[in-house]
Amino acid sequence: MSDLVPGARLRSQVDVTEVVVIRVPSDGLVLKCGGFEMVGPDTQAEPGHAPLAGLDTGNVLGKRYTDEEGRVELLVTKAGSGTLTAGDIVLTIRQPRALPSSD
Repeated sequence: MSDLVPGARLRSQVDVTEVVVIRVPSDGLVLKCGGFEMVGPDTQAEPGHAPLAGLDTGNVLGKRYTDEEGRVELLVTKAGSGTLTAGDIVLTIRQPRALPSSD
């Protein structure tokens, strides 16, 4: 999908996964779920896709997924069985920031 901007909604072609883009670089990144490119909410998905082997670990509702550098961040609004990737990089759940102690 070429119009990746913060706030864009995307959905998977292989399962029911839906995400909202929180952060994305401007270098033409391809976001995928289960090995297939994610599409806009109004785009007709190609029938017959299933998550590829190794890209079927699923995602968790309400969690933010990011890459190691923090260049990409997606919020899962509907969980499914596909693994979220940015190009060929598997996205992982973003860990919460530690708050300073208040003594």
